[in-house]
Amino acid sequence: MTDPRPLIEARFGHLPFEPPADVPPALAAILDRRVTRRYTPDTIPEPLLQTVLAAAQSAPSKSDMQQFSIVVMQDKTRIAAVADWIGTMPWIKDAPVLLIFCADIRRNRDITARAGREHANDNLDTVLNATVDSALAMGMAIVAAEAAGLGTCPISYVRNHLEKVGPLLSLPKGVFPIAGLTLGWPVARNEPSVRLPPSVTIHRERYSAEGEEAALAEYDARRERAKPRYPEVHGPKPEGCTWTENVARQLSVPERAGFRAWLRSRGFALD
Repeated sequence: MTDPRPLIEARFGHLPFEPPADVPPALAAILDRRVTRRYTPDTIPEPLLQTVLAAAQSAPSKSDMQQFSIVVMQDKTRIAAVADWIGTMPWIKDAPVLLIFCADIRRNRDITARAGREHANDNLDTVLNATVDSALAMGMAIVAAEAAGLGTCPISYVRNHLEKVGPLLSLPKGVFPIAGLTLGWPVARNEPSVRLPPSVTIHRERYSAEGEEAALAEYDARRERAKPRYPEVHGPKPEGCTWTENVARQLSVPERAGFRAWLRSRGFALD
């Protein structure tokens, strides 16, 4: 058993509630989850890699439809191509494995057609279900990898280059990438990311934003200022930005404006 207090303090920057005196090691490991952006050159043994992937497939799935696929990238040249397209994440090249988690409705479309039936759910809800399936699988892969001593870092930026990532991975119509996940042996893990206080994100019985503005101000004061996002648009800020400042900076600049059009071109109706 493990004392969770220091882990929760690190996660929130303070102790927002009184936890149990002890928690199982598996729960403690989740509380201590961190991203890894520095990897050793060592490869991951194939039996271990396949076991982590089996853990990903152990995630819950909407109606047991399993509407996701994982593309495993180990070719250094191909991984480097993805890293070069993104351009700001050199650790992608250092990781021996890059997993690409994809929403996949192609497989069940084909199953329905082979059964002589019409696929009547080519809609936004199906896209959402497949996206959630993929995200749940990635979450389970992260937990499993860290339990085995591996490090991970999610890469949503693969969606910034769909026109390149899609052909590289030979993604057919009905399949699109949700995120990448670097996987390897850590040289060092990052410090825990300080999260929003539970009072902001956890709601009891009904949703309420009461007290949120004050709680966010306290949260900004608790976190170290970060590198300003989109300085070329909003201007430089040498002293760094608070979390809420960076959220506002990022969300005020259109990102992935062509995502919907790309999905439609790949067979997603989005109705």
